[in-house]
Amino acid sequence: MALRNEEMLLIPGPTPVVDSIYDALGQETRSHTDARFAAIYRSSIEKTREMLKTDGEVFVISGSGTLAMEMALINTVAPGEKVLVISQGYFGDRFIKLGEAFGYEVEVVQSEWGKQVQPLDVESILAGGSFKAVTITHADTSTGVAADLDALIPIIKKHGALVILDGVCATAAMEEDMSKSYGAANAKIDVLLTGSQKAIGVPPGLAIVAFNQTALVAREQLGRVPAYYTDIYNWIPIMHDPQKYFATPPVNLVYAYNEGMRLVLEEGMENRYQRHAAYGKAVRAALAVYGMNALAEENAAAATLSCILYPEGLDDVAFRTALAQKGLIVAGALAHLAGKAFRIGHMGNTTEDMLEKAIVLIGETLTELGFVVDVKAATEKFKEIAYVRAV
Repeated sequence: MALRNEEMLLIPGPTPVVDSIYDALGQETRSHTDARFAAIYRSSIEKTREMLKTDGEVFVISGSGTLAMEMALINTVAPGEKVLVISQGYFGDRFIKLGEAFGYEVEVVQSEWGKQVQPLDVESILAGGSFKAVTITHADTSTGVAADLDALIPIIKKHGALVILDGVCATAAMEEDMSKSYGAANAKIDVLLTGSQKAIGVPPGLAIVAFNQTALVAREQLGRVPAYYTDIYNWIPIMHDPQKYFATPPVNLVYAYNEGMRLVLEEGMENRYQRHAAYGKAVRAALAVYGMNALAEENAAAATLSCILYPEGLDDVAFRTALAQKGLIVAGALAHLAGKAFRIGHMGNTTEDMLEKAIVLIGETLTELGFVVDVKAATEKFKEIAYVRAV
């Protein structure tokens, strides 16, 4: 895939955009009720349904991942009901503020940053009260920690709660199959939310949410909800017939999203899962050669991004500034890790060549900053893992 980008944007999102998506984005803007646009919108919704394998409703609307989080909660949980937040980092914690804003009774189970929440801790809390829903962040963008869905979802369903999965930094790269039972019979994802700008590889601006039949029953039981734009009942008619009107969709972004989803499905979901897993392992192994270790242990590490701890004496600003001057953009760390680590994305439209070049540039920058590193050994380690995978 061709990329006209002048820089390598290897942050946890937005991610690199390929030329065919840019070309789609740049097509003529048409009326949002034009039959030609409606056909593209309908196609993008159908492709999303195919990717997520849901038996319920899919929503592709203008907004960010945070809006998708609101949409997931407000259509399933009533004020005063209990929500358990499983948090493995900064973005898991965001559900706490959302729950408080909507008047939910929120409880939290948090892990140490870099580690997974223990299933026994989740079991203990759920056994102590009646929870309407439990939120899980599949891959936390702050820590690079992945949730163990096979361990968590059966516990949640055993206690009769809805599973709300935040897939913002995982969808299209880590398995999220709403038709599948995770870890036990009938242990399924009820609501899945994501955004356009990470592993899907499209510019930011689309909120994507899917509800299974169980979640739709929960919405029906709520009756009225304290929402207008994010009330799924206002969007279902448009998702079924995009020529109808509720709120103006971002026409050109839908063009781009439809092309992005075409590329996702063309590659195949299993191929994408294998590719992203290999990229993550390869990047972490290569950087470890430089003495730059991942915050997350390998068995808990996300396939889409890594939070990498700095070796003693490396200045965060100097390091990331030098990389930026070479055309490689990585992200700083968040909260108490700011200045102590950086975050690198390896998802979406990124390629082996891009990531290999990034390993070289990081090694060269470390050398310039006075560190003794073996660029050749790190590059070979990357190739050993990234280029040997099933296709």
